[in-house]
Amino acid sequence: MASEFRFALSNLVLAAALAIGLPAHASSSPTGPQAASAWRQAQQLILVITPDWDASGGRMQTFERDGESWRATEPPTPVTVGRSGAGWGRGLHPAQAIGPQKREGDGKAPAGVFTLGEAFGYAAQHDTGLVYAPMRGSHYCIDVPASPLYNRIVDSDTVGAAVVAGSTEPMRRDLHADGDARYKEGFVIQHNPDNVSGAGSCIFAHLWKAPGESTAGCTAMAEPVMDRLLGWLDEKRHPVFVLLPEAEYQRLRADWQLPTSAEATP
Repeated sequence: MASEFRFALSNLVLAAALAIGLPAHASSSPTGPQAASAWRQAQQLILVITPDWDASGGRMQTFERDGESWRATEPPTPVTVGRSGAGWGRGLHPAQAIGPQKREGDGKAPAGVFTLGEAFGYAAQHDTGLVYAPMRGSHYCIDVPASPLYNRIVDSDTVGAAVVAGSTEPMRRDLHADGDARYKEGFVIQHNPDNVSGAGSCIFAHLWKAPGESTAGCTAMAEPVMDRLLGWLDEKRHPVFVLLPEAEYQRLRADWQLPTSAEATP
């Protein structure tokens, strides 16, 4: 019930959420080595590296904090990302002026460093250290930029059917999209946490429909990989998700204190 309540927003809760939010992704954010302080408390890191901005696939690896560095916990595994590649998103990292920028409906996965939200799925419960929210047929993620609930998962039984009208993101795709299992299990990647209209919405890690098939902007993987990932993640360890093209990873790795190539083999 606690996780369900977090998604089922009443008008009063919505007003508070709009007023509070997370820190904005602003041009005044720290640069250089100071940038990593924004995720200094992170003890778990998911790293996705793609070949370039236009690539729709890449490799994912998980790391745990080991003193001042990172230790890999698993070998790299293939994942898919946006059908149009990637573009800078809004997260913990400083704003980046050079390179494509993520926008609503562009088919790009957001690049940068992001906190994680709730895990979700079709089952009533899941073995994970993240807060887990079971999805029902009434749950939608709002991808309509003009909506005051933009970039939020809501329950239409609570907010009303009219509020979710026009959303293309039912969270029970098995019920609304001919048995689609992609959202059977996954978690929220908190891109655009201040819900800026048109900056991109509903970014998840979820199952892929078929090996190698790209997404509309999420990161997708095989079900056994997701099972291991959800079982490993622990909200108490402040996990972060990092997605970067190879050249940007090499440019920013030292300043952002990301895993080095020497740490990339468990």
